[in-house]
Amino acid sequence: MANSYITKHHYFYSVGLSYKKADAAIRGKFSLDASSKSRLLAQANEEGIESLIVTSTCNRTEIYGFAEHPFQLIKLLCDNTKGTVEEFQKVGFVYKNQEAVDHIFRVGTGLDSQILGDFEIISQIKSSFAEARSLGLINTYMDRLINAVIQASKKIKNETEISSGAASVSFASVQYIIRNIEDIRNKNILLFGTGKIGRNTCENLVKHTKNEHITLINRTKDKAEKLAGKLNLIVKDFSELHLELQKADVVVVATGAQNPTIDKAILNLKKPMLILDLSIPKNVHENVQELNGVTLIHMDHLSQMTDDTLEKRKTHIPAAEAIIEEIKEEFLTWTKARKFAPTIHALKEKLNAIKDSELDFQSKKIIGFNEEQAEIISARIIQKITTHFANHLKDHNTMVDESIEWIEKVFQIEASAK
Repeated sequence: MANSYITKHHYFYSVGLSYKKADAAIRGKFSLDASSKSRLLAQANEEGIESLIVTSTCNRTEIYGFAEHPFQLIKLLCDNTKGTVEEFQKVGFVYKNQEAVDHIFRVGTGLDSQILGDFEIISQIKSSFAEARSLGLINTYMDRLINAVIQASKKIKNETEISSGAASVSFASVQYIIRNIEDIRNKNILLFGTGKIGRNTCENLVKHTKNEHITLINRTKDKAEKLAGKLNLIVKDFSELHLELQKADVVVVATGAQNPTIDKAILNLKKPMLILDLSIPKNVHENVQELNGVTLIHMDHLSQMTDDTLEKRKTHIPAAEAIIEEIKEEFLTWTKARKFAPTIHALKEKLNAIKDSELDFQSKKIIGFNEEQAEIISARIIQKITTHFANHLKDHNTMVDESIEWIEKVFQIEASAK
C-alpha cells in the first residue's frame, strides 16, 4: 500500500514542528509571515517540487509535500525562516506516506490542536491550499487529500460535540482575564494587533466582559477601524501606543511582528498591569517582568488551562476518530485505484485486441457467423474479467505492486502511466 503515495520516485512527507516539542521561542524562529511563505512557495516551484502546501500558525509550522528526501522540505523551511537545521533536528518531526496522511487528518480536524477541538487551523489549511494552487503546486493527490481533510473537519464539527463550548487561545485568554482581574467591566483594556487571534480575542472580550473601555491599536489603522466599527471600540493611532499603555490595566498583544514591540523601556507604570502575549514570535520582551506590578502571560500558558469544556470535549474523541477513519479509508481506496487503473486499462485493451483478432479469424472461417452477437458477448466477458482483476487489486489484503507486476507479465502489457 505504501507505494500508493509515490509519484516519480517522490514520497509524500509532512515535516515541521509544533507546540508539542518546540517552545514559543523556537516556534517563533520557524514561523512564516505572508511574504516568507510566498518566498518558500516560489523556491519550491524553482526547485521542481511537484506539490506542496505550508501552514504557519502560533502553534505550528508545517510543510506537506512530495520530495525524494525530506531534507528538501526541511531546507525550504530553514532557508525562509530564522530556524536552523540543527534546531529542527532537536524539535522537528518527519512523517512519511501513511503517517503523513494520518498526521494531516489529525491536524486539520483539531485533534492535534493545542486546545482540543480548536477549528481555526482548518481555515489556515484552506488558505494555504488556495495559495499553493494559484502557483500550480497542487497535484491530483494533494487536491484529493486536502479536500478529504476539509470534509472530515466539517463532518466532525457537524456530527460531534468536540468543538462544543468556546475553547481556543483567544477564549482562554479572556477567561484568564475575567478570573484574574477584579471588576473587569470598568478596567481599561488595550488590544494591540488585529490578526486572527487578535480579532477573535476582541470579539470574546466584548461578548464576555461587557467592557466599554476597549481600545484598539494596529500598525495599519484602517484594519483596526474596520474591526472597531463592528464592535463599537475606540481606535487610536499606532503613534499613540506609548500613551495608551500608561492608561491600560490589561494589554493583549497579538501582532505579527518578528521582534518584540513592547519592552520595559516604554512602560511607565503607575498601577498594576496584566499583559497577555498571544503572538508568535513573542512580541513582549521578557524584561517587562522586572517591573513591579507587571504580570506577563504567554499563550503557551493559556493553552495549558483546562476547564470543564475541554474535559467534555475529550469524551467525543472516539466519535471524531471514527469519522476520520471512514473518510481516510475512502481516500486510501481512491489512491489504490488510481495506482492500478492504468494497468486495468492496458489489460482491457489487450483483451480487446485478442477479441478483435479472434472475431476476424472466426468470421472468415464460419459461414453465417454473427459478428454482432459475438461482439456483444465478448465485450461482456472482457468486462467481467477486468472487473475481477480490479476487485482483486482493491482488496485490502492484496499486495498491489506484486499483483500489477504479475498481470503485466502474464498478459505482456505495459501500463502507459503509473
